[in-house]
Amino acid sequence: MILADFQIRALCEAGMVTPFDPTLLNPASLDLRLGDNILIESAEGPTLVPCSIAGHTPQNPYRLVPGAFCLAETQEMFNLPNCIAAQFVLKSSRAREGIQHLLAGFADPGWHGSRLTLEIKNVRQLHWVGIWPGLKIGQMKFMKMDSTPLASYAQTGRYNGDATVTASRG
Repeated sequence: MILADFQIRALCEAGMVTPFDPTLLNPASLDLRLGDNILIESAEGPTLVPCSIAGHTPQNPYRLVPGAFCLAETQEMFNLPNCIAAQFVLKSSRAREGIQHLLAGFADPGWHGSRLTLEIKNVRQLHWVGIWPGLKIGQMKFMKMDSTPLASYAQTGRYNGDATVTASRG
C-alpha cells in the first residue's frame, strides 16, 4: 500500500525524513532536493571524484555536459521504520530537461541515517543541463509492508549511516 500525504507527514514529523518540509508533500509522495555534494568522472582514472556544487544556483547552475554521469546526494536524510519501504522516482520536469535517473532508488525497511545517493546522467546530445543544491530532483513514495521482515536493512544493509553521496561498495 502506498502511503497518502497525511501518513507521510506523520512519519516525517516522527523523524523518518529530516529536514522535513511540509511544502514538499504531494498526494502520494515527498519531493526530494539535491544536496551540496556530487561524485564525478575524471580523466585521471575510473574512481569517481568528490565535487561540491554548493554555491551553484538556478541562475548559475553546475553544468552537466551531454553524456555526463554523476552520483548526487539528497538534502534529506532517511530513517525508515522496519515496516516502511520507499522508492525514488525522478520528477517528470527533470526528465523533460534531459536528466535521467538510473533506477537504483529502492530503500528497504530499516535503512537509516543516510542521504539517498542518486545516479544521474545528462542524456541530451547537444546541450548541458543545470543542477544546484535545492533543485527538486525527484520524489520518494513510501509503502507500508504487509508484515515486518525477519531481518531489516538495519541489520543487513551496507549503505546505512551514509551522511553524504556514496560510491559503490561492490
